[in-house]
Amino acid sequence: MPLIRTWQLVAGSAAAGLILSAGAVVAAGPWDSGQRKAERDRVASLSRTGGADHGERPLPQAAPSAPGVLPGLPGLGTGATGASARPAEPGRDAAAADGAGPEAAAPDRGAPDAAALAAALKPLLADPALGDLRTASVIDTATGTVLYEAKPREAMTPASTVKIATAAAALAALGPEHRIATTVVPGPGTGRIVLVGGGDPSLTARKKAPAGSGGSLVDLAADTAQALKAANTTAVTLGYDDTLYSGPPVHPIGIDNDNIAPVSALTADEGRPDDSFAGPVDRSKTPAADTARAFASLLRESGIKVTGAPAQAKAPAGAAPLATTRSTPLGALVERMLTHSDNDIAEALARQTALAAGQPASFEGAEKAVAAKLAGLGLDLAGSRFADGSGLNRADKVSARLLTALLAKAADPARPELRPVLTGLPVAGFSGTLRTRNTGSSPAAGLLRAKTGTLSGVNSLAGTVVTPSGRLLSFAFLAANTPDKPSAEKALDRLAAAVAGTP
Repeated sequence: MPLIRTWQLVAGSAAAGLILSAGAVVAAGPWDSGQRKAERDRVASLSRTGGADHGERPLPQAAPSAPGVLPGLPGLGTGATGASARPAEPGRDAAAADGAGPEAAAPDRGAPDAAALAAALKPLLADPALGDLRTASVIDTATGTVLYEAKPREAMTPASTVKIATAAAALAALGPEHRIATTVVPGPGTGRIVLVGGGDPSLTARKKAPAGSGGSLVDLAADTAQALKAANTTAVTLGYDDTLYSGPPVHPIGIDNDNIAPVSALTADEGRPDDSFAGPVDRSKTPAADTARAFASLLRESGIKVTGAPAQAKAPAGAAPLATTRSTPLGALVERMLTHSDNDIAEALARQTALAAGQPASFEGAEKAVAAKLAGLGLDLAGSRFADGSGLNRADKVSARLLTALLAKAADPARPELRPVLTGLPVAGFSGTLRTRNTGSSPAAGLLRAKTGTLSGVNSLAGTVVTPSGRLLSFAFLAANTPDKPSAEKALDRLAAAVAGTP
């Protein structure tokens, strides 16, 4: 299960943030993983009638005729093209970048005020902190109505907001319950075994497995030792097979970047040499060999003699496993990836999507598979490129409209398999990469869920927010050539807060 620490839940103005979070996390979708269940249980333990409310406004209550949680999405079904999808009635397109737009043809209680939103966003989007190219898209997920646009089809370098696309493609390809196997099989000849990597990014070699881990080398070693002893084998030669993935394992940003390890089908603890769970840290340059050595040590502790050092080997085709360990479900992997902006998980999910599509499990194969899967969801990919799964590659290109359309797809009741895209997004002032952003008295605190994106000169924010009337909106803001990260993030947070306050 994704990591959630007690101190994260109670730090700062805990009661206020959690009470507001009740609205946001309920609106974001079903509670289908441990992290979101932990949030729900903690929020539910606090009285809705007590404590602070950030001094802004009461917890939003939907009007009787307002759509319920995660309403249907007319106009965003098969064949729709993101935010360009239109509801059935003509004249429902709301303001474009100039803030002007016709009134709705029929009254819709609780419908967002597009003109007011445009008036709030236009001056904020002009902030020089956002560089010289800024794009925006805001849509009402209940109807598919465009509420605000500014160059929405402009293909931009998205940084880590591309993880939304990676997550959606993987979930569409494999489903949220899919688990990735790491196995041990008999090798060629007597007394030989092979550790076979399946690409589980949650695999751990730690004896005290961290929350959010999945496959366990400790358990795999114990089960392997038991199977070997049952066959009267107490000494083996160990090989390891990491050939499931192909192509260069090193991301184009280089091997010495502390944001990602070499992409390998056999990696324990993301190649981290310390007890860290997320964030930048120096990584192993040989994750597969290191994992095999750790497994050999665990086998010895389980009473199996391992002769020699583990060596690369190819597992015999069709060999029945002696033992298997499996990852946490893919839905939980998506949540962990989005909450902590985990680059290693992102690249693993992109390759799993490639394998599901019959493509080579490489950067190139993953790019083709992700694009094909998203196109299969009826999304307009014009100008898009998915050069990697993590967003570290500046060759990635997506539009603000594509991101809002992806988020709307994830909110569609007809697409429950995509729901972890929403439930995994960090909550403003509450969790993950948004824990210290839009906090305190911000109208977005506890109500906004979004994926951040940061590269040098590139800043982005895309997610969902519950409005005071109870509507779920999706939004995306992308900025290029930004002068510095802190000022750009503050400018993006002001834009998000304005969406949260949409009347």
